[in-house]
Amino acid sequence: MTEGRPAGSFLAAVALAAAVAASALAAARAAAPAPASPVGVDAYGQLADPALESRFEHITQDLRCLVCQNESIADSNVELAADLRRQVREMLLAGSSDDAIFRFMTDRYGEFVRFNPPLEAKTLLIWGAPFIMLVVGALIVYRIVRQRSRMALDDEPSAGSNTQTGS
Repeated sequence: MTEGRPAGSFLAAVALAAAVAASALAAARAAAPAPASPVGVDAYGQLADPALESRFEHITQDLRCLVCQNESIADSNVELAADLRRQVREMLLAGSSDDAIFRFMTDRYGEFVRFNPPLEAKTLLIWGAPFIMLVVGALIVYRIVRQRSRMALDDEPSAGSNTQTGS
């Protein structure tokens, strides 16, 4: 502290300077124009064109949130889901087709990002493998049961064994 000034007046000056700075910042924020929303988006962040909004909702319901993993990006409140929704909105406004958007997301994040991946050879194998394994297992069980049914039963004693229990 400086000589001759009490510590209380110094703290009062700092508090006054902080109050002036805060009011100047609030005035600057109030005077600054609000950030403009992208063309085609209303004040609530929805697309102005109902057809684009419908496509947006369909696409965001079909894309999986990579953080939540059991929610779509339309239902998730995670920051990554918000970024993906923004990316889909920008691509729709740029004129991208639904297939182009799905292809972009799949190329960037993998097949896992799709709730309903398209039917391809690898997805057919993934979905069909459990059924194939079930059929193979049933054939193995059938063959084992059939082979054992042809085997002789051990109900009759062999020729050299003693079946009497007595003396």
